[in-house]
Amino acid sequence: MKIPFFSTLLLLFTCGRLAAAEPPLASTQFTELASMPDRTAEFRERLGKDNGTLLLEPGAHRITGTLEVVLSGTHGAVIRPASGSATLIMDGAGPAIRITGSHEGTASPASFKPATFHERMPVVEGIEIVGNHPEADGIELVRTFEAILSKVAVRWCRDGIRLSERNRNVTISDVNLYENRGIGLHLDDVNLHQIDVANSHISYNRGGGIVVRDGNVRNLQITGCDIESNMPGDDTPTGTANILLDVSGSPDDKTRSIAEVAITGCTIQHSSNYSGREFKELAPGGANIRFLGKEIAPIDSVTITGNVLSDVSLNVDLRDCTDITFTGNVLFAPNPDNLHVIRSKRVVVNGNTFNPREFERPGRIVFEASQDCVFSNNTLRALLAPEGSVVVKNSRRIAMNGNILTESPGGVKIEASDDIVVKDWIVSGLPDGTALVDADAASRRIVEEGNVTAP
Repeated sequence: MKIPFFSTLLLLFTCGRLAAAEPPLASTQFTELASMPDRTAEFRERLGKDNGTLLLEPGAHRITGTLEVVLSGTHGAVIRPASGSATLIMDGAGPAIRITGSHEGTASPASFKPATFHERMPVVEGIEIVGNHPEADGIELVRTFEAILSKVAVRWCRDGIRLSERNRNVTISDVNLYENRGIGLHLDDVNLHQIDVANSHISYNRGGGIVVRDGNVRNLQITGCDIESNMPGDDTPTGTANILLDVSGSPDDKTRSIAEVAITGCTIQHSSNYSGREFKELAPGGANIRFLGKEIAPIDSVTITGNVLSDVSLNVDLRDCTDITFTGNVLFAPNPDNLHVIRSKRVVVNGNTFNPREFERPGRIVFEASQDCVFSNNTLRALLAPEGSVVVKNSRRIAMNGNILTESPGGVKIEASDDIVVKDWIVSGLPDGTALVDADAASRRIVEEGNVTAP
């Protein structure tokens, strides 16, 4: 059905206004909330009597304080509906559920105290948590082992799920973290090795989607997820991202570091272009994937493969990173740029497509103050930055081989860089008189070989 032009404008205007609104509180949905009984004390008593097991009756249940399970080396935990569906309305500050274990070791069996194995695999599944307080959170895990959060929805809270202090072997799957004021999944200065995040929807969380800040994090897998619009819903400038790994706030502390990460098979998108009439641009400065390492401990050993990334200020922002592979991804609709690689080493960008699709965008790929990087076998179409589709600044030993560039006004711009190879490119549509490679006088040992330029 064809939508009339006026209706389209009205829809865009409405979407813009809705995007700017703060997430509501549960009372807007549950109009009878004020008359609902507070079941906090009852649920706490049941958790204590049943050694961390709480089977919720179907329906909505109001609580005003945290339901805390302290495992203490004696038992595990299970919180789920007894049958049907169950909702917890958190009508107070703090997490609706906190599970606290006693594990102080690593993931190695030799580091475990025998009592800790009694705490194995605490489970929260099949429930919804809705916030009715500006400081309400969903679930917090502290010092747990083998925790599983599955088929859980959290919305209208501050943070959806927070991991703090120390955790090991965490599985988060089939969750919906939607329209929270803060972060969807927050790894908050946590010592955490082995965490799988899979098959989940993480969207419209205004402080970021999956955010790892400080801590000591290894073996993070993010796979098969839809991660969208996790940044401000208006024109507020932001430094957050749909996926943000950040240790830049502790520049002199080597113990706070992030490594061994896989981001595979996800759609990671929004919110820059589809802003309607209310704003010229949504969330300026936001990114789909943003890594902020530091000189003393770069973010390293990461693969980013098979993802679809679009519609933010900067699709991918890699700063102070080493040993990153970025392969087989589809990138479109950046506003303005596709990829920045800053102060980084051994970043391999291979076999990706860069295409603005229906938008007109500069779409640049920038290597700055970086070395020993590869940019190969990529397709670049209609990247409209006249100074160069690929820009190399203050860098050295960058190999750019086998790329295809079409319908773009600029090729490769090289500034104050050494030992740069541009080889075996196929180029079509550069303006008449425009060379594929433009290197300034401060650049040395620039090799051009085997490139084919067509009208």
